[in-house]
Amino acid sequence: MMTYYQRHIFVCENRRDSGAACCALQPQAPAALKLLRKILKERGALGSGKIRINRAGCMNRCEYGPVLVVYPESVWYRYDTEADLQEIAISHLLGDVPVERLRLK
Repeated sequence: MMTYYQRHIFVCENRRDSGAACCALQPQAPAALKLLRKILKERGALGSGKIRINRAGCMNRCEYGPVLVVYPESVWYRYDTEADLQEIAISHLLGDVPVERLRLK
């Protein structure tokens, strides 16, 4: 049986061995996945038929990092704070309204 998700979120946690800029080195990145999962779990929005969140390796957007992408819409975000992540979760993931100020163009 194939599992279906309404949305799939990939949070970049890439770390470059060379020490070059990457999402994982941004101070807000390590807690992003955990925070998004917490917000969505509290609201019953995780799981089959709902939302799935995964770690991702390099998504080639290092200069904008930290980043995440929401599929199937292919909406890319850059976030700076926990408040940004909360806004993405509540407005876009739960409310279907992308957060324009955080979108990567």
